[in-house]
Amino acid sequence: MKGRKPSAIKSSKGGLSRAPVAPAWMSDAARAEWRRTVPTLIERGILTATDLGCVEAYCVAIGRIRELETLIQADPLDKALYRLQTQATQTARQLAAEIGATPVSRSRPAVSDDAEPEDDPLGL
Repeated sequence: MKGRKPSAIKSSKGGLSRAPVAPAWMSDAARAEWRRTVPTLIERGILTATDLGCVEAYCVAIGRIRELETLIQADPLDKALYRLQTQATQTARQLAAEIGATPVSRSRPAVSDDAEPEDDPLGL
């Protein structure tokens, strides 16, 4: 492919250096996703304290998908469970893109918070 390749997601200033404990109110499946995801985001340097709410929502959505799959296996004819699982999957996919947990979101160019004045063509 020709042209300039996008850089990886930019590391955040003030990013977390260690993983916080998963909130106690989360289900076991959501806590398992927290333990899997949060250390990776910290290692990449893209997780800040302000991002934790979005990460919590992502983990809850993934946990809900897993819990619903268990219910679907027990009662495969309940169509409401399939609808709920589809909604949780869509939510998890959108949140994963927000936190940089998908291959596409990791390949997007980073937005810099510390733009230099010479980087501003309008001189604002």
